[in-house]
Amino acid sequence: MSTEEFGNKELIEKLPKEGVHCYAGNPGKINRNRILSLVMFVLSAALAVFGFVKAGNGMVMLILGGIGVLLAICFILVFCQTFLVAKFRVAVDYNEKNIVLRYRYSKILIPFENFDARDGAPDQAEAMIDKNFNKAENAYLVLDDVFEDACYQTSIADLESKEDFEKLKADCFAIADAYGARNSKDKVKFYYEKDDEVESEPVSDIDKMIKEAREETKAAKEVHSDEAEAEEETDAAEEKKEEE
Repeated sequence: MSTEEFGNKELIEKLPKEGVHCYAGNPGKINRNRILSLVMFVLSAALAVFGFVKAGNGMVMLILGGIGVLLAICFILVFCQTFLVAKFRVAVDYNEKNIVLRYRYSKILIPFENFDARDGAPDQAEAMIDKNFNKAENAYLVLDDVFEDACYQTSIADLESKEDFEKLKADCFAIADAYGARNSKDKVKFYYEKDDEVESEPVSDIDKMIKEAREETKAAKEVHSDEAEAEEETDAAEEKKEEE
């Protein structure tokens, strides 16, 4: 996509020309994940040892040992991953013109030309965590590659401080406003961005059946409504005759 098509040259010129702004993960969250992953690693390793020691007693114990090994590997990977997000969880790279997200052991790059930012909202699980574990008010930020059928979200609780979150939000909103990718007619629209009044054409036999069933139900309701109105008019006419 060309920045000339959607971008605002004046706003682009106001953005930093170089540098990388890194936003580290929440230290409390990182330490908690380290402790939990180490505890679970020890328990998984103990399960693996127990299973292999008792393997002579049957296949079940051997399977338990194998499960313990797999779990131990997973938890040690989680432990190592905490050191990666401690360096940065999200970064704004003005040198390469990318928003960079740390996801497990990979980096997700969103080019400025494809980027949009907007206020986010917690899902049910996040809302429950915020209610029970986050004493401070939390806020969410959506980081979206508008031409890909996926978007990412971070929050105050994910980053080192509220100040970092506000700075990241300001950076991202400025980039989104400058490059204007959200204005493309080719952007991916999520369900909450679509016009509810415009129904898309069914794309499968199941969709067609559902649409036909809805139309039949709607038609039946309209017929029933018309019959009820006619019956009310008839009753009213009869009552008027009786009064006369």
